[in-house]
Amino acid sequence: MTKVVFDTNIIVSAALSPNGNPAKILSMVAFKNDIQVYYNDVILAEYNDVLSRLRLNIPIEIQNRIINAINRTGIIINPVISVIFMPDETDRVFYDTAKVCGAILITGNTKHFPIEPFIMTPVEFLHKMGIIEKQ
Repeated sequence: MTKVVFDTNIIVSAALSPNGNPAKILSMVAFKNDIQVYYNDVILAEYNDVLSRLRLNIPIEIQNRIINAINRTGIIINPVISVIFMPDETDRVFYDTAKVCGAILITGNTKHFPIEPFIMTPVEFLHKMGIIEKQ
């Protein structure tokens, strides 16, 4: 089983573009048992906050479906706080959670994180999983 942590932009992209790569990855959590999501209260609160922003206009049913899937299938981790430099301090919780449990951090904003082999874009992750071919 592959362990993952989703940056919030992946959750939002999945909600806004149901046919996009982030949605494909999220569906692997909801409908297959080959991905294990890790999160904590801070991450879940951010997911809830961002998904419910009025300007995004994400239907409540989709918000609930995503949050319920993570709650139902995910594992709560309380990470050790790292001291590594982070360009955006609010992203530290995602990095630390992935690092402590040996998960892949999937993000659309790799520039917000240190260069690490466990930090991947959705396309990189789908390549790794054999879902899409490298171009």
